[in-house]
Amino acid sequence: MSLVNISTNKLTIGYADKVVQSNLTFEVQTGEVIALLGPNGSGKTTLLRTLAGLQPALSGVVTPALDAHNMALVLTERLSLENTSIHDVVAMGRYPYTSFLGGLTEEDERIIHQSLEAVGLVADSAYRFFNALSDGDKQRVLIAKALAQQTNLILLDEPTAHLDLPNRIRIFGLLKELAHKEHKMVIISTHELDLALATCDRVLLFGASGSWIGKVDELKAVNAFEQAFQMDIFKWFRPRS
Repeated sequence: MSLVNISTNKLTIGYADKVVQSNLTFEVQTGEVIALLGPNGSGKTTLLRTLAGLQPALSGVVTPALDAHNMALVLTERLSLENTSIHDVVAMGRYPYTSFLGGLTEEDERIIHQSLEAVGLVADSAYRFFNALSDGDKQRVLIAKALAQQTNLILLDEPTAHLDLPNRIRIFGLLKELAHKEHKMVIISTHELDLALATCDRVLLFGASGSWIGKVDELKAVNAFEQAFQMDIFKWFRPRS
């Protein structure tokens, strides 16, 4: 299923006994990367889980409703997959489309191969074991798995959490390239302020007093970062130009 864009209308997220963020109304367009930024506990992961349908919204709507056929989710948990090849991990992205027997067609194999190439993993590496990879390569495999679902929307929760600086830069560059060249919608929850501001097209910023969405300069103009983080972050931090 191909999406032109997704939108939320007066979305309230949280739990039965706690509202985390309310009145979220925004649209994500094809070909853009949106960074979710804000302090711990401000709702970044909760929003991703709500968009993905892993937990219900308290109120409001997401249009269209999302499932494994129109979005792919990459979570931050480290996976330990014994005796599982790179190919088999990426093949999991095709499961929403396979028959009840779970067999892969030639078209599925072509998509798996294409997804591996897109993240810079060549075909002859596909049968290496996932657990033998570095953390950076594991994350690229998980992004390839998301690509294999062939959805327009990719949601990522802290995709660089366990990576060193070179791999963090590569992952952000890869996601920007996928959005701009492959016309994907990418939403990234991250604490990588420097990389997010340098890479992403817009920012959805969460704080204790509310939320803001826009380009970096637009949010700076209304002191949104200072309100969200309760400090003048740009006194200490200068993002890349």
